[in-house]
Amino acid sequence: MPIRPRHPRLPLLLALSLACLSAQAQQADGLQQRMSATEFKAAGLDKLSAQELQNLDDWLRQHGKTTTKMVDTSGQPVFYEPKQKRSKFNARLVGHFSGWHGHDEFTLDNGQSWKQTGSDAPVCMSADNPAVKIKPSLFDSWLMYVDGCNGSVHVRRTR
Repeated sequence: MPIRPRHPRLPLLLALSLACLSAQAQQADGLQQRMSATEFKAAGLDKLSAQELQNLDDWLRQHGKTTTKMVDTSGQPVFYEPKQKRSKFNARLVGHFSGWHGHDEFTLDNGQSWKQTGSDAPVCMSADNPAVKIKPSLFDSWLMYVDGCNGSVHVRRTR
């Protein structure tokens, strides 16, 4: 003799409840719920049909979120992808340069900041806003050459 549930419709009701909860969860994280009314309208999303908006929400859900890594495992800032080809570039130091003194930090005219990583001190002439060349070196390090100096120093980017 088969066992009959006390409430034969219980499995059906549970399945329907789960489907409703899933639909509500999908709607709860839709663009219209995540944005303010002003943002939604400013993006032109109010012009989409309900089906077009649902298609966009579905696409966003399927493609997940992208996160950007801001620091490496040691807590140092990440400014470029490790596999990205590094290349030299030219800029100018902002302000007066009076030579290397070990662990100096300088701002460039492109907004970047670089800090000397060693105590090397090649002979240099003083200058205001001298031209610099920064180029990749071995083991993901960088070298900075300053016009008027008889050599380069290892540096790392701080900003």
